[in-house]
Amino acid sequence: MTMTPLARLVQTHKAIAHPTRLRLLAALRSGPLWVCQMTAIVKLAASTVSEHLSELRKAGLISERKEGRWVEYRLSDSAIRDGILEPIWPALEDDTEARADAVLVKELRRVPLDELCGVDLDLDRLRRPKLASAVAKAAQIRASDGDTR
Repeated sequence: MTMTPLARLVQTHKAIAHPTRLRLLAALRSGPLWVCQMTAIVKLAASTVSEHLSELRKAGLISERKEGRWVEYRLSDSAIRDGILEPIWPALEDDTEARADAVLVKELRRVPLDELCGVDLDLDRLRRPKLASAVAKAAQIRASDGDTR
């Protein structure tokens, strides 16, 4: 069944209208991520992250690629082409949570998936100094948000 433009617009805005989904979209802006990485970033159960990703996929904002037991997500070509997310990026640049996530994304991309997922996403168990530094910096960024409230 083809969706009407109005129904598509509603579905897209409903998908965007959640803080975790906005954080996931912001993380994907810098390139594709695997579910394991996104779960570590937002610190939610894999099932919860999968539900959020499902909503974003149904809205046509992201696409997935499976490789063995791993699933990789990226911003969809149509979301990029249509510029639907462009108005969101400037606001997220000033968001403490999105800035902290960006610090983690950069380092998590360097950790092999087997290693990251092998510690049940307990980043402290990885013993990677640069990742530990990124986790601490992200926590500092988040804490600074409390100072401005």
